[in-house]
Amino acid sequence: MSDINSMAVLAIAAFLDYLIGDPWNWIHPVQVMGWAIAQLTRPVFRYLRAPFSQKLAGILLGFGVVIGSGFTSWSIVRAIAVLPGSFPLHPILDIAVQSILLASCFAARSLRRAAKDVLDPLEGGDLPTARGRLSQYVGRDTEQLSESEIWRAILETITENATDGVTAPLFYAILGLAIPGIGSVPLAIAYKAASTLDSTIGYREAPYTDIGWFSAKFEDFLTWLPCRLTVLTIALLSKQPKRVLKICRRDAIHDPSPNAGWSECAYAAALGVQLGGINRYRGQIKEKPKLGDPIHPITSDTIDAALQMTRFCIFLWLGLAIGIGWMLRG
Repeated sequence: MSDINSMAVLAIAAFLDYLIGDPWNWIHPVQVMGWAIAQLTRPVFRYLRAPFSQKLAGILLGFGVVIGSGFTSWSIVRAIAVLPGSFPLHPILDIAVQSILLASCFAARSLRRAAKDVLDPLEGGDLPTARGRLSQYVGRDTEQLSESEIWRAILETITENATDGVTAPLFYAILGLAIPGIGSVPLAIAYKAASTLDSTIGYREAPYTDIGWFSAKFEDFLTWLPCRLTVLTIALLSKQPKRVLKICRRDAIHDPSPNAGWSECAYAAALGVQLGGINRYRGQIKEKPKLGDPIHPITSDTIDAALQMTRFCIFLWLGLAIGIGWMLRG
């Protein structure tokens, strides 16, 4: 595929995610990954009991799913690329398949849809419905959340997932353009597989403590650089980069996650709100570090501003990638 077509795939994929998102009646690559992970973990739990053997199996599982997902997508793209040039609509089919596969790695519209799903009843004063819908998107207990806690939960969800659901796969898609013979799709799909592993088995609690250890660490490693680039971009978009970065260095280092806290804190500092605090998980109280300063209350305008910052971040990264690619082509 030519450089121009590769850049076109990147732009089309981002536009498809913005315009359509993930059609609910389509089979999604993440669903396939989740199914594969479930099938592979079942025999591990059945036959391996020792922590060491489960950790070793987790390492093999992690590499297998990530490499397997990337290789499968590369094979699909390659199979279309080697079709005879006389094959009808060959160039269009090539771009279309790559664009659809790449768009499935992005979750910007899904984040907007999830936020709106909870915001609609919340703004209408229907707290029970808002709590019920929020429970579909967060791990915390939602039955007793107050209105302000629901606002905070929505903002924490979209700012944490802005990195692993949007900018990190975009980063690897852009990186793939610079690697001859690889391309955007396989690297983005491979990262999505790592993210799916983390969200399905990357827990510290039993029964995933040992088998999911590697998946959690590997996703943290892959997300580290795109997360810092996201923080820097959000700081620049805030027009107060020194202030935002100062607050991140003050607060984000206290979050147990090496990435989620930084992503949430960057948005919180840019928007002048505070995230973190007391949450309940399965009845157990867990206090997360406070991120940012409570200058303003969290409202629907805050949520809209956070989503808008994510969109600007996407446009900026795409513009830089396509611009640099175009200059290098010349």
